[in-house]
Amino acid sequence: MTHPAFTSDSVAVVTGGASGIGLAAATRFAGKGMRLVVVDRAQDRLDAAADSLRSAGAAKVMTASTDVSDRQQVEVLEKQVADTFGGTDILMNNAGIGMRSSIMGPPDAWQATLAVNLWGPIHCTQLFAPRMVERGRAGAIINTGSKQGITTPPGNPAYNVSKAGLKAFTEALAHELRNTGGAQLSAHLLIPGFVHTGMIGAAEKPPAAWTAEQTVEFFVESMNRGDFYILCPDNDVPRALDEKRISWAVGDIIENRPALSRWHPDYAEAFAAHVEGDV
Repeated sequence: MTHPAFTSDSVAVVTGGASGIGLAAATRFAGKGMRLVVVDRAQDRLDAAADSLRSAGAAKVMTASTDVSDRQQVEVLEKQVADTFGGTDILMNNAGIGMRSSIMGPPDAWQATLAVNLWGPIHCTQLFAPRMVERGRAGAIINTGSKQGITTPPGNPAYNVSKAGLKAFTEALAHELRNTGGAQLSAHLLIPGFVHTGMIGAAEKPPAAWTAEQTVEFFVESMNRGDFYILCPDNDVPRALDEKRISWAVGDIIENRPALSRWHPDYAEAFAAHVEGDV
């Protein structure tokens, strides 16, 4: 099967599209001959991305230096896309930042992280989706989440909260779309593994990481199957281990264990036994 929106007739908008997973996804869409709108904040990277995407086969490329955390900028962007291409068929909310944070730390990191990682997709979805529904065409909204939004490990709570919120938002979006008459849109939560992008700050790809291209290949195959949760492995963590970690996190509630018991010294042996059971 192929997702019905993956055709040369589609218009795809990709935020955070000038590098990493966003650029890899846009390149894949370009290979199908789509018309592309690449959104990022760095104009120099946008120019380079546009040249690359034209070479990859995009029918037409539009770039937009847009801050997705600013609703007014997103509103302008949606109208520009509609005026240029008639509307949008694929919306990939991929823009994200990974600023360090702590519970008692300065609020700036929290505000910036939530503004981009959570409010960005909310703004884009609320402003793009109505016209996408009205078009009556097959389409998709893909939100790039994180495993940290599911297992919420200690170390960067603002990022975890932003991605946990995005998970809940995308689940609600999928439910609403399938109960909206005339909507031919699917929603998908992309949950990358360890991916070599600019966010990890490593010039060379660590052996444990996947490339952005591998991640996009997996995500396209998953969408073609109709998956909502696109849980990506990497070179270090197979799906079976992800499943054990996720089930343990949910088990904290069911078993009334301490919060984040996976990292609690009193539960180290129990977690190890849980993992070794089936992996």
